[in-house]
Amino acid sequence: QVRLVESGGGLVQAGGSLRLSCLASSRIIRDYGMGWFRQAPGKEREFVAAIRWSRDITSYADSVKGRFTISRDNNKNIVYLQMNSLKPEDTAVYYCALDSEPSRLRLGATGADFGSWGQGTQVTVSS
Repeated sequence: QVRLVESGGGLVQAGGSLRLSCLASSRIIRDYGMGWFRQAPGKEREFVAAIRWSRDITSYADSVKGRFTISRDNNKNIVYLQMNSLKPEDTAVYYCALDSEPSRLRLGATGADFGSWGQGTQVTVSS
């Protein structure tokens, strides 16, 4: 089973930027869609962004659209989440996830679409 390891989280002031990385242990991810989710204290996990295995289609939650960008480098087995104009409400643990099906045409949008998860990285945005 592929292992996913997130990094890049930290403490940042509102309006700042962070780039999260998700390094996969296997090249297999190039055949799978990838996603980012987040979970704030006391809240349910929510979808943030996803990118298709072919890199040609992305999707975003309305709350981050225009501020966050998901991308991937299949040669390096890495998926990124560039987060700009951060807000205190972006504070959460961020998780990357691997689609449960290879070469899926549609983008995953819920946790049920993803089969492997990283351990998460904390992002804290101060006001």
